[in-house]
Amino acid sequence: MDKEHTYTVGIDFGTLSARAAVVRLSDGETLGTAVHAYPNGVMDKTLDCGDGRRLPEDFALQNPLDYLEAIKHTVPQALNEAGVSAKDVIALGVDTTSASVVFADKDGHPMCEHEEFRNNPHAYVKLWKHHGAAEQADRIQSLAAKRNEKWLARYGGIISSELLLPKALEVFEKAPEVYRATGAITDAMDWINWRLTGVHKQSAGPSGYKRIYQDGHYPSAEYLEALAPGFGRVYEEKMSAPIVELADKVGGLSEEAAHWTGLEVGTLVCAGSIDAHAHALGVNAVEDGVMTIIAGTSSVLLVSDKDFHFVPGVFGTVDGGICPGKWGYEAGQTAVGDIFGWFKDTFVPLRYYEEAESQGIDVHELLTQKALKQKVGEHGLVALDWHNGNRSILSDPRLSGMVLGKTLATRPEDIYRALIEASIFGGKTIIDNFVAHGVQINEVVIAGGLLKNPIYTQGYADVTGLPISVSATEQAGALGSAIFAAVAAGAYQDVYQAAAAMGKKVKAKYKPKPENVEPYRKLYETYQALHDYFGRENTQVMHGLRALRNSVKSA
Repeated sequence: MDKEHTYTVGIDFGTLSARAAVVRLSDGETLGTAVHAYPNGVMDKTLDCGDGRRLPEDFALQNPLDYLEAIKHTVPQALNEAGVSAKDVIALGVDTTSASVVFADKDGHPMCEHEEFRNNPHAYVKLWKHHGAAEQADRIQSLAAKRNEKWLARYGGIISSELLLPKALEVFEKAPEVYRATGAITDAMDWINWRLTGVHKQSAGPSGYKRIYQDGHYPSAEYLEALAPGFGRVYEEKMSAPIVELADKVGGLSEEAAHWTGLEVGTLVCAGSIDAHAHALGVNAVEDGVMTIIAGTSSVLLVSDKDFHFVPGVFGTVDGGICPGKWGYEAGQTAVGDIFGWFKDTFVPLRYYEEAESQGIDVHELLTQKALKQKVGEHGLVALDWHNGNRSILSDPRLSGMVLGKTLATRPEDIYRALIEASIFGGKTIIDNFVAHGVQINEVVIAGGLLKNPIYTQGYADVTGLPISVSATEQAGALGSAIFAAVAAGAYQDVYQAAAAMGKKVKAKYKPKPENVEPYRKLYETYQALHDYFGRENTQVMHGLRALRNSVKSA
């Protein structure tokens, strides 16, 4: 195979947009890219695709047809920019946000396309950050613990409301009419591949992390029936498509999908992956002890190890979940960039916007510049990064954010920096938890939009004491999916060989600054005290406030 003149395409479906990349096999060079924002974005306040009704608290939905529109826009544009002929593209791979769940009929059409369900919120994609199924997740976990279900340990003993099973149970209980009509409950990447090829297969990695598929089995029908009468056959009836390993073939592009993309009919489509896991390949972070942090609207922290370790509070542990032959560990934070965006949109005064405009920069950049002038700890603040709940290691969507230490002298850049530092401290908590339970972390590679923020990247080195490498490509997720596609097409022997040849990172770009280590240590100790007080010892404080809010709003 002439790798110098042969290409694969990767499509990375994020929270707000999708990105396509045309990648050269020989060295992973990205020759053409395109980005398309979803027309309907995230629906978390009103059902904009339907009758505009107000959504319940903690809902986060999407229109799956936005994903198809993104394919139609990004792939042809990326091909055109690359100047690559469709006949030289041998395979395509996709990744999507984690645990974004599509409810479809037996032919793959989303339930929200059916007129009778157009105004039913439960017929739409339940996005990864949909937390409407918190009560169902609690029951799933409680019953599993009571029955000593062995799969519970693979999820750190805690079941998150972000997983597929709680969301499926939510629809079963809250919208039985949608559930009965649904032919397939599937992860978004599997549904997209279904629409690309006409073949419905389920990818093994996402199945393990998000669908509770462990050691070749789902939770038993007996357990599920005890959970909710009538729910016992949910896997058999709604999730029975064949499971394929990462980098395996799903099928070839259909005529319809070839028309969408500009690629040739029959072009190989490989098993989809979780977006964060594709990033790990894209930055060549596949060896034991190398953690990938994908920092964007939320963050995911991934690491592989040759051995299984029980790690409490981990989001998932799957054999071969990230790369074949290794145990893949996943943890994460439900909001990172989302917190900074919320603060900018809600609390930054007009004069800061005017100052940023006069300098020709974004308000985020202005706040960062101002915050960089501070010494570590100068603002006197510590924040908790739970504005969208806590994914790891507490796995509690009902926790909330806070900023401690504000005075009448506190400025916007002070709070902005404290929020960034809280995200780093949350990551440090996760790393410490891994190490305490036998998973070694020797290097951190940061990918995603926040690698451009020097407070975040340098802060990670100062707080963790580890060398921080960074992605050398802006489209690490799309590159990772293109790497999976290259392996599926036989261009490389395995993902390790392919990632070494095609992955892109700048090694150890940030190292700890000695003058920052001690003041950050003191701030982190305060963060830990708040973390345990509100997240373990006195959860009723934040839970009670959320319950009061929900009851008043629903009255």
